[in-house]
Parts: sequence; C-alpha cells; structure tokens
Amino acid sequence: MELRDQLFYRQSHIHDSISDGEAALAEEYCAKYMAFLSAARTERLAAAEAARLAREHGFTEFDRDLPLKPGDRVYRVIHGKMILLAVIGRDSLSEGAHICAAHIDSPRLDLKQLPLYEYHEVAYLKTHYYGGIRKYQWVNIPLELHGVVAMADSRTVTVNIGADPGDPVFVIADLLPHLGYKQSDQPLAKAIPGEKLNIIVGSHPLKGEDGGERVKLGVMKLLFDKYGITEEDFLSAELEAVPNMPVRESGLDRSLIAGYGQDDRVCAFAELEAIYETLDPQKTAVCILADKEEIGSVGATGMVSRAFDCFMGDLCDKQGVKLDHCYERSVCISADVSAAFDPSWPEVFDYRNSAKLNYGVGISKFTGKGGKSGSNDAGAELMGWLRGVFAENGVTWQYAELGKVDEGGGGTVAGYLGNRNIDTVDAGTPVISMHSPYELTAKYDCYMTYKAMKAVYDAK
Repeated sequence: MELRDQLFYRQSHIHDSISDGEAALAEEYCAKYMAFLSAARTERLAAAEAARLAREHGFTEFDRDLPLKPGDRVYRVIHGKMILLAVIGRDSLSEGAHICAAHIDSPRLDLKQLPLYEYHEVAYLKTHYYGGIRKYQWVNIPLELHGVVAMADSRTVTVNIGADPGDPVFVIADLLPHLGYKQSDQPLAKAIPGEKLNIIVGSHPLKGEDGGERVKLGVMKLLFDKYGITEEDFLSAELEAVPNMPVRESGLDRSLIAGYGQDDRVCAFAELEAIYETLDPQKTAVCILADKEEIGSVGATGMVSRAFDCFMGDLCDKQGVKLDHCYERSVCISADVSAAFDPSWPEVFDYRNSAKLNYGVGISKFTGKGGKSGSNDAGAELMGWLRGVFAENGVTWQYAELGKVDEGGGGTVAGYLGNRNIDTVDAGTPVISMHSPYELTAKYDCYMTYKAMKAVYDAK
C-alpha cells in the first residue's frame, strides 16, 4: 500500500464499487420510495401512509394500558400530522434508545383562511407560502389541492382535487415576457410578491344568478355540491397547494429521482423502511416523523412540542425508567437532507466539504449559518461512533456542509433533540434543487440513507 493510500482520505463513486446484487436491491428500494413519495403529498398524507404501512408490518397503536415486551412494535399519530414509532429492544431503556428523526412537512402554498375572491370575472384562491420557497418557481406550474375542513359540528371533510388523472389542476399565472420588462429588472426575491401567488380556480359565472361575484358563487357551489362546505368553513380549514408533477426516474441512465417533497420525505421513508425491517434490536429503535420543521419545528406537531417526550415517557414508564436517564444514554440521527454539489453553481459550494451525488448518505457535523448559528454541532465522539457503525455495515457515506461559510445556511430538528441531552448528529440524502417544486436525488444515495438508518437501529 502506497503512503498516499494509507494516509489520504479518498472518496469513490458508488457505481464503481457496488455489486450487481446490491444495485438491484437499490432499484427495488427506490421503487418503493417513489410509490411512498407519490402518496405522501402533504404531511397529513405522509403520516397516514406511514401508519398504513406500519400496520402492514405488524405495528399496533400504542396503548398505555397494555404491557410491552422486547420485540413489540408500536406507533402513535399526533394530530394527524406527526407519527412516532418504536420497536422495543432487549436492553432496558435505562441504557438509552437509538433514534432517527426526520420531518414530513415540505415547502408549499397554504390557502389563507378567507381565500376565495373574484376579480374582473376570474375567481382566485389567495395563498400564504409555507417554508423557504423561491416564489418565482411556483408560478405557471400545475398544482393540486389537499387538506381538511373541520366543520362546526365536529365533522372533518377531506379535500383532494388535482391528484387523480381526471381532476382539474390549478395554476398561478405570471406575466408574459412581452409585458414583463419591468418585472425582469427586479431581484428574484421581489419579482413575484407573496400576495401575487393567487391560484386561478374559475372563470364561468353561475347561470341564472343576478348580481356580482357570479364566478365566485359558481366555484363555491361546486365546492358545496362536492364537499358540503360554505365559505365560512374555510375559517377552520387546512388546505395546501402542492405541485401536480409525477414522481419520475430522471436522466437517460435513470440514475436520479425527480419529485416534489423529497426534503425531507426521502429521509422519512428511509427511517420507515429501516424500522419496519428491525425485528429484534438490542436497543429500542425509535422513528420520529415530525411536522413544522420548515417553519421552526413549532406547534403541537413539531419537535419543540412535548409530543415526543410524552411518547418516550410512556415507553419508559412501562419499564420503570426515568425519561432523563433514557435520554442521556441515547443517540439520535437527525435525518435531514443535505445540499448536493451542483456543478452549474459551483461558486456557492465548498467542494471539498460538500456532498456529491452518488457518493452516499451525507453526514453534517453542524448546520446553521455564518458562525454556526442555530447549529447542533455534534461531538467528535458521536461522529467517530457513527463512522464505525457505517464501516461495519457497508454504508457508503460522505461529509456534507451546506455551502460556503457566508453564503447562507439552514437548520434541522437536531438542535431540539440535542437540547433534550440526546447525543445527535445530522445525516441525510443529498438533494439538488432543494425546496423547489421538483427536487432531484440520486438512487444510490437514497438507498445508502436507508442502509444508514438500518445500521443505527441494529447497532449495539
């Protein structure tokens, strides 16, 4: 062995080293992931799909009145938008748990609480964007509408328009280039103001009606006929517009996956598939799929809430273990995506410290921005432990930093787990065009993310 080979760190493209058998397993895994991504268009749909798959894999809803033993598989859904799963390990929870935490919300357009209006005989729905979007990317693309309307009589109506092939889709119109010269001179962040993100939903006036707002009335009548809702019911609704673009293989070699919501459902599915296949762990395996990460992890379904503590506290109570004693011996992978190096925009990346497509799951010791503001900044000991676990289980991984130091930055749920005295590090799939309506990932990286989560669940 040459001295360079002994002392230098070298990375290799997964395609150069993966066996034909494992490449076939990666394709099989990615087909399941694409099916999940197609079904999980919103955080509510993702939680429901995760629970459905959990039941297929032998999980049952957690019941405080029933005993637990090693090997038991339980889950709990929080307000329809967060799900927590656990496989009870052979060791007592006083020895800690192995936790993986992802989020299932994604950037989108929420409808305002009084969204429907008519202007010059066109009906619109007003929106309020959710999370860090680039607003210009959301005009002139097909959209679909999902969510729930909570009625005053305690009924809940589920809305789903645009996903089925026979449904209409929705569009936010932009200026034509012939009249958009002034708009084109504006900075990207200002060219499309948030208040211009209004969805066109109709243009036919309701026949036989006199007076104004006949187009709005026609739209409202269609909604009433299909869902039984009135305009007042929007006040207690959660309705989301998301891209109506199919999840597809991408590239002539089909090496990539294109789809909306891969941040962070690509890591969420990796966690799910890993815990579904975890049967007899030594440490209790815990999967967190949280909501609200894109707006700061706030609220009852975000990682700031006590929902996770309540779930873990219930598990600990079954064994007579103090929750804090469990936390201090636990480790957590904050499974969130990293920014993949984009050769079209090399100037914003530090190539040596950036994740690359097809080089495996990315580990981020820290996130934040500028001087690591808002970062969890994992300890060296946890990084070393994770390197050993990945090496033992054939997980291809790479280091991942979110761009150059002063270019920007971002955060994950890692800090909220770290604040609980849980040793936590970020690790996830590299993504190109993150937060856009149509993100790109590499199949091999998706598969290695799954292998990484499985290795953590199986670790001693």
